[in-house]
Amino acid sequence: MRVKICGITKPEQGNAIAQLGATALGFICVPSSPRYVSREKISALTQGLSQAVDRIGVFANTTVTEICQTVITTGLSGVQLHGNESPDFCQQLRHSLPKIEIIKALRVRTTQCLTNSEIYADSVDMLLLDAYHPHQLGGTGKTLDWNTLQNYKPCLPWLLAGGLTPDNVSDALSLLQPDGIDLSSGVERSPGDKDLDKVARLFTNLLAKNSF
Repeated sequence: MRVKICGITKPEQGNAIAQLGATALGFICVPSSPRYVSREKISALTQGLSQAVDRIGVFANTTVTEICQTVITTGLSGVQLHGNESPDFCQQLRHSLPKIEIIKALRVRTTQCLTNSEIYADSVDMLLLDAYHPHQLGGTGKTLDWNTLQNYKPCLPWLLAGGLTPDNVSDALSLLQPDGIDLSSGVERSPGDKDLDKVARLFTNLLAKNSF
């Protein structure tokens, strides 16, 4: 199972989290976020990381040009779109970055959001389902209603996000079969400051569940 830890801001924590077993690290490229990191900081954060660990830049409602410049400057291996990006926008990005993974995040407010996910089938590589919040794009700690996802038949591989913690991840995976999980606030002391004990407990619980 893919395990992505998002909102990395400290190089020593990023390296430690990768060594604990994370298969992807997420770097927030949204200036309004308390977990925002600049291009220069991303380059410092990824220096020395194993090439086996995916480096995902998280963007929201910005331009293709801005995303491309960040990817080229930092060597990101993937892009996560966490705003209101349309399938056409995703196609433009795909054309500009044909070798870069594209993940489209959907903030699930109603079951209709799940139905609408099909419109991205031809324009992205993976979906991420996050909890809806009226004022924040992500990292809210708010949990999705997992029961509404039990009959979800995705058109693409997908990551489960939204309020996951080391303590509830086993319950989530008892109900659902995502291709991976994404955690941020659930393994933090404060925004951008990861709690390595929580991260270690996450992987212990995943191993006990035979999900990793």
